[in-house]
Amino acid sequence: MGRLRRFATVATVALSVWSPRLFSQDDKPLRLDVKLVNIFVNVTDKSGSIVGGLGQDSFKIFEDGRPQKISHFERQSEMPLNLTLAVDTSSSTFKDRGIEQSSAKKFVHALMRSQDRMSVIQFNTYVDELWGFTNNVAQLDRGIDHMRGAGGTALYDAIYVGSRALGKREGRKVLVLVSDGGDTVKGSTYEEALEQALRNEVMIYSIIDVPIEASAGRDLGGEHAMITLSQDTGGKSFYAFEGGLDKAFERVSEDLRTQYLIGYYPRNQEPGREFHRIEVTVPRAAPDEFNIRHKTGYYGDSQKGRDD
Repeated sequence: MGRLRRFATVATVALSVWSPRLFSQDDKPLRLDVKLVNIFVNVTDKSGSIVGGLGQDSFKIFEDGRPQKISHFERQSEMPLNLTLAVDTSSSTFKDRGIEQSSAKKFVHALMRSQDRMSVIQFNTYVDELWGFTNNVAQLDRGIDHMRGAGGTALYDAIYVGSRALGKREGRKVLVLVSDGGDTVKGSTYEEALEQALRNEVMIYSIIDVPIEASAGRDLGGEHAMITLSQDTGGKSFYAFEGGLDKAFERVSEDLRTQYLIGYYPRNQEPGREFHRIEVTVPRAAPDEFNIRHKTGYYGDSQKGRDD
């Protein structure tokens, strides 16, 4: 990180002292590339039904409160999907292990297209990759069959590790978490996990697997963390008791298939900001007519937290 900041300082100085007398005609001026910011947006109405058919002109984009010009728009993105399925195999989930495996396999078979890639990890006290990125459903099935575990719940470590691995991929990046909530391992923090997800442009979908009858007595902190992580990254959270795990996975799949892709090149950025906040609106709609979901923003210095 230090090396990157020093380089940025040198580049700024070089630009400030540029003069035609100091360079030959063969020298080229330094060009700064502006990265296209992609936002995946889901729009639903008051009843929760998906709103399709909106056009580019329906949306307005703001970065740090400043309007931006939309440069790319797709109603349903055909961009390759890179998805990591992260399943909690701690002691508290043992009774549901067989159901989780069966539902996960159905999800894999229903979602995968030829251009997509998926990996499978499990997390308990540690985070283990059961199968790397592939579009071979038989191999993913084998990875799911190898789920074993006991002990604690390294939820934030799973998000941290999964986000970094997804960050090396091209296309849409999605982390699907299946857990009963509550990080119980002293590893990555909530803030570190969220930062890695945002830096690596990862959307988190949380499937919260808790029995509804226990709602009065259980600790809700872990569940709230999973819900907030999903909201801030543009994903969504679902409770498994609302129709079972099969239904929860089906709703994740449906959500991923109905995303608008909106891209823009940032302009008029405020200097010195590390994190840029994004707001997407549909101006023609009444304030409470639509629920619009997308990531809260992005880090301008995308290298922080990655290996050099």
